[in-house]
Amino acid sequence: MPTKHSGGADESRRFSRRAILGGALGAGGAALLAACGSSGGGSGSGSSGGGAGKGGKAVSKAQLTVVPKNDAANVSFKDPVKVTVKQGKLGTVTVKDDAGNALSGKVSADGLSWTSGEPTAGAKYTVHATAKDTDGLEAVLDSSFTTLAKANTLIGYYTPDDNKTVGVGMPVSINFNRPVTDKKAVQAAITVTAAPGVEIVGHWFGDQRLDFRPENYWAAGTKVSVKMRLKGVQAAKGVYGYQEKDVSFTIARSQVSTVDASSHQMTVVRDGKTIKTIPISAGSPEHTTYNGQMVISEQFKQTRMNGSTVGFGGEYDIPDVPHAQRLTTSGTFVHGNYWGSPAIFGSQNTSHGCVGLRDAKGAGDPSTPAAWFYDNSMVGDVVIIKNSNDTTVAPDNGLNGWNMAWAQWKAGSAA
Repeated sequence: MPTKHSGGADESRRFSRRAILGGALGAGGAALLAACGSSGGGSGSGSSGGGAGKGGKAVSKAQLTVVPKNDAANVSFKDPVKVTVKQGKLGTVTVKDDAGNALSGKVSADGLSWTSGEPTAGAKYTVHATAKDTDGLEAVLDSSFTTLAKANTLIGYYTPDDNKTVGVGMPVSINFNRPVTDKKAVQAAITVTAAPGVEIVGHWFGDQRLDFRPENYWAAGTKVSVKMRLKGVQAAKGVYGYQEKDVSFTIARSQVSTVDASSHQMTVVRDGKTIKTIPISAGSPEHTTYNGQMVISEQFKQTRMNGSTVGFGGEYDIPDVPHAQRLTTSGTFVHGNYWGSPAIFGSQNTSHGCVGLRDAKGAGDPSTPAAWFYDNSMVGDVVIIKNSNDTTVAPDNGLNGWNMAWAQWKAGSAA
């Protein structure tokens, strides 16, 4: 995954904006999931399969590609989505917009390609595809793209989705397709309220992202409502909003997990009570892990992590990293690790910046610590990392505005 050294790039159970790097694609559209791995290097070759992975374990030879490529912006809404596979046959393909509406499509008679109908204008889509090679080994592709908006319109891509249940750290986060010069007018057209009531303030990160949050984490059981009344609002010269949207979501139980990179332990606290302590392996001395409060924004039962996408060359390429949960846009994850020695968990920091938990290949063993944490977590849960020999994560690197003092947060409001 991209680490802090690779620079930010907008980005399952996942957050609605779905700008993934858990499924990052190379320039040609091949599935190259960017993520961190163990300091001992990764498995496999530079493609999505072929031969033995780390420790001689076989990986799928099936190679999935998608057009448009991952993170593509302003994609023509007249062009279909196409997923293809080499050295295998397609399994499932789903393409959904922010509201969860699936784009229709059809698999070719030979099972090598899938083509969608026309996407809609100004929408954010996520792609999830699987394929199997002749040995029955599965490859996975996760990707996302944004279609071109109608001329001169402002569109806000929001998270979380309507009617979702999320963790106590989940902000309302809106990414706009165009720069906003009249931030006051745009912010005034968006109202965020909560029951029980609490002060909620918006903060601008640059001129295309507006987040809302309270001073402290949401209380468990809070009902949050968002009203977007952007129709006719002038956001910039010649640019007008047209969205009229109501969104609501619910805050679940409180779960805050604290990773101590020095003691190599993660303590999971739910509703004020410690429910589990898990041995971990954080970033190595060469590739330390960020400190700070981080919010789970995406979850993948399995995903690919390739060092070549984030400046680590051929150090690792792991096609099936299990139980991966994204903490930053730049690529910090909590994820399962089946390739490292069990002895490292609780005793050594060995990764390229992620937090690793002991796991089994294939993500099929529910008894492993990584499986337990994945199954007991959700988008919006908070993971705090401390005692790492690194800086505090930037507030706009993921959904991590909690790392900004309340006074500073309020100073970034245009209201």
